[in-house]
Amino acid sequence: MTKLVKQANYILGKWIKPKKEDLLQIDAVHGNIISSCSSIDVDFKAVLKFGREKGGPALRKMTFHERGRMIKALALHLHGMRKKYYPISYMTGATRSDSWVDIEGGIGNLFAYASLRKKFPNETFYTEGEAAPLSKGGSFIGHHVMVPRHGVAVHINAFNFPIWGMLEKIAVNLLAGMPAVVKPSEVTSFLTYEMVQDIIKSKILPEGALQLVSGSGIGILDHVQSQDVVTFTGSASTGKKLKTLPSIIDNSVHFNMEADSLNAIVLAPDVSPDSENFKIFIKEVRKEMTVKAGQKCTAIRRIIVPEKYVEEVQKALIAQLKKVTIGDPNDETVRMGSLVSRKQVEEVQKSIDILTQNSEVVYGGNNKYKVIGADKKEGCFMQPTLLLNPKPLKHKESHEVEAFGPVSTIMPYKRISDAIKLSNLGKGSLVSTIVTGDPKTAKTYMVESAAYHGRILFLNEESAKESTGHGAPMPMLSHGGPGRAGGGEEMGGIRGVFHYLQRTAIQGHPTMIGKVTNQFQVGGAQPEKTVHVFRKHFEELEVGETVFTHKHTVSDADIINFANVSGDNFYAHTDATSLDGTIFEKRVAHGYFVLAKAAGLFVDPKKGPVLLNYGIDECRFTKPVYPGMTIGVKLTVKEKIDQEKREEGDIAKGIVKFLVDVYDETGETVALATILTMVKKLEDK
Repeated sequence: MTKLVKQANYILGKWIKPKKEDLLQIDAVHGNIISSCSSIDVDFKAVLKFGREKGGPALRKMTFHERGRMIKALALHLHGMRKKYYPISYMTGATRSDSWVDIEGGIGNLFAYASLRKKFPNETFYTEGEAAPLSKGGSFIGHHVMVPRHGVAVHINAFNFPIWGMLEKIAVNLLAGMPAVVKPSEVTSFLTYEMVQDIIKSKILPEGALQLVSGSGIGILDHVQSQDVVTFTGSASTGKKLKTLPSIIDNSVHFNMEADSLNAIVLAPDVSPDSENFKIFIKEVRKEMTVKAGQKCTAIRRIIVPEKYVEEVQKALIAQLKKVTIGDPNDETVRMGSLVSRKQVEEVQKSIDILTQNSEVVYGGNNKYKVIGADKKEGCFMQPTLLLNPKPLKHKESHEVEAFGPVSTIMPYKRISDAIKLSNLGKGSLVSTIVTGDPKTAKTYMVESAAYHGRILFLNEESAKESTGHGAPMPMLSHGGPGRAGGGEEMGGIRGVFHYLQRTAIQGHPTMIGKVTNQFQVGGAQPEKTVHVFRKHFEELEVGETVFTHKHTVSDADIINFANVSGDNFYAHTDATSLDGTIFEKRVAHGYFVLAKAAGLFVDPKKGPVLLNYGIDECRFTKPVYPGMTIGVKLTVKEKIDQEKREEGDIAKGIVKFLVDVYDETGETVALATILTMVKKLEDK
């Protein structure tokens, strides 16, 4: 991207260049104009309708597994061309390591959610939890299913992560089966635009699954409906305005907000300046102040330290900040780039002016720094700035005003309870960290502060080597926070997918619920076929199909022999004279004998489609089995889980869950288990 590019919007299935220029975008390092974007003439009502009517049905026809494989294909495609995005990212002021987080971190999110497909059934919907019995006789039950919403996910993203911000969100909505309209920040959308061009060219996603609107996006939320989902990342003040729009309130639109927050790090009292944990603390603060030039929603803004160590912390941090080289990210010696725009520099300076009313600048805050490979006046540079608020419980600006740049404030505390109070004064953050080697201190901090933070990192020399750090949200963990941080949740693994699904309770007879969900429900029909289930291939098995086995009368010899073989000589099985005061009437059979004998009853021993026993999901022993009691087994196909071939030469197979219901001569259940077997498919017959 060496010449001025007029960004087109990818809407209604095609690239449409705006008729009117709206916003110019600059190279944050050198100050020259590189691109323009506009959304002035975009028909947002038509855009959202296209997503709902074109992208939605196409995605909903796909199963979770198919959608996951689609996301994996997209991840592989983008990973193969990832290097082309780095030079463009540098123009946002991001260094190579900053860009790695944005570009490869974003693609990594796609891989993570592609793998998450294995947590879902190979269905277009998800059956959640267990059935609820709703009648005495068991003929009426309830269950919960989750289906994709019939709307569009509108993602309004921040300027700091133009790629990660898009990919971490669309990975989730695509797996859930919802299309997306992405509205990146008009400041850095030129990088998002570059990647979306490659996504569309790949034709991996169905038409309508992804649309891109650059520019201000004013009016994009005026036409949202009840089935839509809106996610917003940005300032708390802007988020509040959007959250209270009539279209959001009147239609009860799901709105997920992730706002900038005053994140904190606490140096616990047990960490002395001569310890390894102290070095880890200093390194973490320096990193969080300078990565992305401090323009991260998770950056450390408040540095909470024991008052006796304030001077040592200050000296150590200043020594580290002095080593930070500032300049053009194309220069390999540069460790911190620029802010994204002159406007952002001005905004950060205004916040510093407020903060310094009761805090002093102990490092930075002036123009006496060098810039490598660029001009200070032309670029959007700022020196790392360290403040000290000596009375943080009295002067609250540090807990209320955020300078969204390389700015952090040291604040002292006397007791750990004071540190917790200071941490919580931020009124809700995305993340806080406590550096400690003391589990008691860590637990106290968690219990008293977790309500105010979306994530807590316990950092010390044991975890530091592999820790992803304070500022790195992980795909399988919730990213969000209460209060000022917005009260929303992004990612979070399977929880994040639920955000785009509608949970609906279904009620009916167990047979009907089982047929609808493709999961056997207790009390449902259990037809027995002429061919044993172990003689059938994966495709031939029907959910609910049952084998009723022969029966076996348990003897004292069974119990003694099993004790000898297993080595389990627990008194209740081997010493009938020790049962006084117990719940047992006499010598009792081992639970695992009951399960083992059940397997002996239901297994068909001949070679067939069953490859192996894959494991046990659940096992309960519900009634004692004494010598003289007779047990039988009902083996029922509970659920079928399709499996993909990892390589062309692999055996085509699936996992079958069987419900093992062991009952006695009275018909009462004595043991319940869910076993998993690996079963060949017909194509490998």
